[in-house]
Amino acid sequence: MTNAFIQFEKVSKSFGIMTVVDNLDLAIAKGEFVSMLGPSGSGKTTLLMMLAGFEKPTSGAISVGGKRVDGLPPYKRNMGVVFQNYALFPHMTVAENVSFPLKMRGVSRSEIVERVGKALDMVQLGAFQDRKPIQLSGGQQQRVALARSLVFEPEVVLMDEPLGALDKKLREQMQLDIRDIHRRLGLTIVFVTHDQTEALTMSDRIAIFNHGKIEQIGTPAQIYDNPQTQFVAEFIGETNLLTGKVKSAGNGVLGVHLESGANIEVRTSTIADVGKPVKVSVRPERVEINSDAPGSNRLSATVADIVYHGDHLQVRIRNQGKDLIVKANRKSSPLSVGDEVVASFSPEQCWIVA
Repeated sequence: MTNAFIQFEKVSKSFGIMTVVDNLDLAIAKGEFVSMLGPSGSGKTTLLMMLAGFEKPTSGAISVGGKRVDGLPPYKRNMGVVFQNYALFPHMTVAENVSFPLKMRGVSRSEIVERVGKALDMVQLGAFQDRKPIQLSGGQQQRVALARSLVFEPEVVLMDEPLGALDKKLREQMQLDIRDIHRRLGLTIVFVTHDQTEALTMSDRIAIFNHGKIEQIGTPAQIYDNPQTQFVAEFIGETNLLTGKVKSAGNGVLGVHLESGANIEVRTSTIADVGKPVKVSVRPERVEINSDAPGSNRLSATVADIVYHGDHLQVRIRNQGKDLIVKANRKSSPLSVGDEVVASFSPEQCWIVA
């Protein structure tokens, strides 16, 4: 990335014999919202802590705005940090909590009053200045923590699982609030989460972490609609994995002979030799049952289970001993366990994964 604002170059971090971040490169543009997504222990939080200055890289370089920061203490990096546990001072009022970073920077009292008021209005808590944290809900406390991270106008805001302690409704509302603030202020935000929905909802780009490395990085649509590896396909959303061997290749289409005996086609730029084992990923919502759409891959199957999910039906079908999950429209033809059906999906709606 030629316009990188934040740059990780060959960054590694080890604790004893354990390598947590492994020779990692990552570039983030100014004003971008990048989520680091992955399972526990994949290295995402450690990378964030190195950017914040709370951990030091074992090797490699970290730059912000073209300047090395990996040798600077946290307070000299001009970054706001929001943690999952809020980290508010319980004995201070909301206004005192938000003003704390400004007092530490020697800002005048009159300017503190003005900037605290603006920050709290931004998170819709202007009327709560005199309350203590214990008098606020979890969502309100997280808004205070967000206001405190923004009040000194940092270059970068770092967020480490900031919504993990909130209930589902509050979490979804805060996702939209943070996204709105990001867009209005043009902030550069680096966001750590293990929640795939959160990452898909909020991010400009998502970096998928696995064993200290970035498995894939791209826009939410790129990550979801074109996973490059089995790990990414299974970690983001649900997927069906079909295994087989390449039967034919040409004109951007691979013919695949599945282990079940069926033949399918995959439209892809992946180059593979005839006879090579491959895995094909297809999302449950891309599979249709008893559709007559022309040109589709078709698999004969038996309905094994039906689960009601409100807005859709989760249908488990069995093809030659292999189970596939289908997200079916509730208004589609009624199905019963034991029904013989045909599952279909187009060659453009499935992908070869490594």
